[in-house]
Amino acid sequence: MTGSSVAARALVGAISIIAIVTAGVLASPTSMLESADSVSTEPVVFGLLVLGLYLVRPLFVLPTTPLAIVVGYGYGISVGVPVALVGVAITVTPVFFGARWVAGTESDPSAGGSTPDRPSTDHSSDDTGTTVPSGPIATVFSEFRDRVLVRSRSVVSRYYDTAGPIRGVVASRLVPIPSDISTCAAAVSGVKYHQFILGTIAGELPWTIAAVVVGSSAATITTAGLGELSLTLTVACILAAMVLLAGPIYRFVQRRLRTRPDGKPTDR
Repeated sequence: MTGSSVAARALVGAISIIAIVTAGVLASPTSMLESADSVSTEPVVFGLLVLGLYLVRPLFVLPTTPLAIVVGYGYGISVGVPVALVGVAITVTPVFFGARWVAGTESDPSAGGSTPDRPSTDHSSDDTGTTVPSGPIATVFSEFRDRVLVRSRSVVSRYYDTAGPIRGVVASRLVPIPSDISTCAAAVSGVKYHQFILGTIAGELPWTIAAVVVGSSAATITTAGLGELSLTLTVACILAAMVLLAGPIYRFVQRRLRTRPDGKPTDR
């Protein structure tokens, strides 16, 4: 990737972050979700509203749980669970491909953990002759890229290399971390889209079921979360993620123990 492409993608990413923060400040997600109460008796309107909420969710950096509560309130358990899971698949898709484009991995979606070649830190020109911006701003960006972005991507790639793409996504969805962080991590590591969606649906299933059940039993729409169920569900999902990753982590540790610091296998 040329230096100009890196700068353009970084600029688009920065503008997107600013837009998301601005949208979150100017609008009230809670009021927006609670407004669904007034149209919950109109199936078509309610369905369109729910679709719209899932589409704009990334702009407000909302977790998916409140939306599943809204779905459960309007559709009940039997219909609400599949609808909420489809909604999750819809809402994470633009974030996935957006992160992949900004990171420059969309041309090699099967990279599987390898870190792409980075532009030289010499900001005068690149291999194609394209002039790369120089000066203090370019230097700061280069340092941030090398010390934070590249290293973070390397750690994420090693995680997916160890756990596997689908298992890695499932585990990341089970633990209570922000949905979009998990999505971006999978995108920049080279996880394929179908693997990402399968892992997302499997990992979000317990959270979705719990949220839909809470929503279906509520007298009015609430976005306060899962209440007393939250702690129990969180602990259960963390334990499930640990069990899921136990095998890959054990094999990873065994390989490290059988390898000398110079990278050559020990004589055993």
